Amino acid sequence: MTATSAPDLTVRPEALLLDFGGVVFETRKRPEAMAEFAAHVAQVLARAGHAVDPEALVPVLQGGKKALSDWKNAASRRPHPRELTHREIWRDFYASPLPPAEREVLVGEAGELQEWITLAVSEHVVRPGIRELLALAAEIDIPVGIVSNAHGGRAHRRLMERHGLAEHFGVQVYSDEVGIRKPNPDIIELAAAALGTTAARSWYVGDTFDRDVACARRAGAAAVILTRHHSTDRVPFAIADVPDREFATPEGLVPLLRATRPGAFAPPAAPAPVEDSKLPSALLLDHGGVISTSTQDPAGRRGFAHDLAAGLRRAGWHLSDADAEAVVRETVAAHKQWKKDRRLDAEDGAVPEIDPTTYWVGLAAPLVEARVVGDHAGVRAWLRAEAHALSVAWGRIKSVSTLRPGVRELCVAARSAGVPIAIVSNTVSGRSVREKLAAHGLDHLVGASVYSDELGRRKPDALVALTACRALGVDPARAVLVGDKPANDVVSARGAGVGTAVIVRGGSLADAELDAILADPDSPQRPDLVVEEMGELIDALHLRP
Repeated sequence: MTATSAPDLTVRPEALLLDFGGVVFETRKRPEAMAEFAAHVAQVLARAGHAVDPEALVPVLQGGKKALSDWKNAASRRPHPRELTHREIWRDFYASPLPPAEREVLVGEAGELQEWITLAVSEHVVRPGIRELLALAAEIDIPVGIVSNAHGGRAHRRLMERHGLAEHFGVQVYSDEVGIRKPNPDIIELAAAALGTTAARSWYVGDTFDRDVACARRAGAAAVILTRHHSTDRVPFAIADVPDREFATPEGLVPLLRATRPGAFAPPAAPAPVEDSKLPSALLLDHGGVISTSTQDPAGRRGFAHDLAAGLRRAGWHLSDADAEAVVRETVAAHKQWKKDRRLDAEDGAVPEIDPTTYWVGLAAPLVEARVVGDHAGVRAWLRAEAHALSVAWGRIKSVSTLRPGVRELCVAARSAGVPIAIVSNTVSGRSVREKLAAHGLDHLVGASVYSDELGRRKPDALVALTACRALGVDPARAVLVGDKPANDVVSARGAGVGTAVIVRGGSLADAELDAILADPDSPQRPDLVVEEMGELIDALHLRP
């Protein structure tokens, strides 16, 4: 996103947040550093009894440096990237090609190695204007902080001390110490909070577009300022965000900051006024029991079991068709118990969904192994390799879906009224549900899809309904969620702040059970509205032209 309006740079910020490299320090690469570092790494290995030629380590370390640089660029594409640990850097990047014993030695020394290379790879010179800027900030009582992507934060702290700068900073935030990296906006908010303010009342100064400018925009900084450095124009991909001011060096910041005066920051933009309309902001529809009713398909299940047995036999694991049918039945029962257990064990409302590997390796594999003679590790390997394909195939045939009366008319009416639709479904295969919607001719009417196997959480977890509202960009308080299981659908809607929870009869819940819930005014599963058929919602939600 780009800046939508020019900030008032006459209002004095409550904090000044500076990047380390490119703002506080200018870095100059030392060409000889890699050979020196290889010699140091060889010494570390020698202490553990591993004799390695330093010259042989140079290409290994250079390869790790290049791979790490590529990772950094890729991380800049993520909205909330985390930072690598020192051990990850050495296990997965620098030392990954080495024999396991040598790699383990270096992983164990990762923190020291990162400090060494950070100090050795570049010369660090305080940039012009920084000392004057820090003196001015102290004079006008503005706290200053460092916000830096660093794989050697402790080396940066040493450099700050060595150059007499540490005492001028109220906080130093380094990504390898806090576990998140720019452009994750939380790292700027963390620094601002440590100085007793917020990003919205702070100026941020960096030297890159993809990490600094993008991060400050996401954090909502009061001003985003760029000081050019040798990395400024090395943008790995197009960035729409632009700074509010740009200077060749930090010297340009001094008169800008000096000209500020204490004053009030502009309040956050008011939310758009809610339309005076009876229309909901969105329609969140469950699939099974709501869009369609499902009946078990015994023939389809037998066919699936026989295909499972045939697949195992092709790989050399003999499972009879009859045994495969038993495996499928028992895995379904084990899955029901798995869901019940996870719901009972849920903390803070977080209810996980099973993934294909857990379903087929964790639940089905022991049942197959009990019926197959041979290497059970091989059976598990086969089920792990085929798990996703098996889940899709199972989702397609385990039941026959019939479109409920009125669903098509409801979806068309919602689309005509400008009310977006999202699917919020607990399923082992969102892919198979998408195929069923397409077969019913409804896929073009769906704006967003939230399937539990893809999200990793299942209703009654509020995240399911909340994710749908986020995807559609709507206010949950004005949304409507339609389901058939009060224990899942109503509870998820309530947790997400969805304004209206609707239950449609004729799904998986018996009418007598629903009536018992309706009779209890204090039940957390009690819906706001109950309908017999989906078409009733066209008038109930004012969707008819």
